[in-house]
Amino acid sequence: MKRLRVLVLMDPDLIPPDSTEGYSEQQINEWKTEYDVVTTLRTAGHEVRPLGVLDELKLIRDEIEGWKPHVVFILLEQFHGEVIYDQNVASYLELMRIPYTGCKPRGLVLARGKDLSKTLVHYHRIPVPAFAVFPMRRKVRRPAHLSLPLIVKSVSEDSSLGIAQASVVDTDEKLAERVAFIH
Repeated sequence: MKRLRVLVLMDPDLIPPDSTEGYSEQQINEWKTEYDVVTTLRTAGHEVRPLGVLDELKLIRDEIEGWKPHVVFILLEQFHGEVIYDQNVASYLELMRIPYTGCKPRGLVLARGKDLSKTLVHYHRIPVPAFAVFPMRRKVRRPAHLSLPLIVKSVSEDSSLGIAQASVVDTDEKLAERVAFIH
């Protein structure tokens, strides 16, 4: 296998040390994914350079132009403090014509909107749980196809962010309260 130069983009606070020795389990858990990716790539024989990125594309450009990685491994979950900007980093790498891991920008945009992604998947006859979107500033009316209990979550929050025990509703009144809270 060809030895690759791999630039690994990550949050600056999550750049892992070279070893876990001397760190508590709690400390290790903060940067475990980053550590595992970097050490696994190095163990596989690749030259790896972690790069902490917060809100400057210039850092990425400088590394690409100076170090000339073969591929960029993206571990960033946000850019400029916003989760929704993750597609911009992928777009930038596309413009730089550098291979990278993960979804293309279009896939990231589609996946970001849970309502749109579920609608597209459902259209292609892939089973998804029943769902409804409740627009802001409108009365919340539970559609007949949705039976209680329900889980109420944001259409745009990343992963399970914003989900709590209160997200599980078992009455129409609680549904309306939780939708108002999410909005």
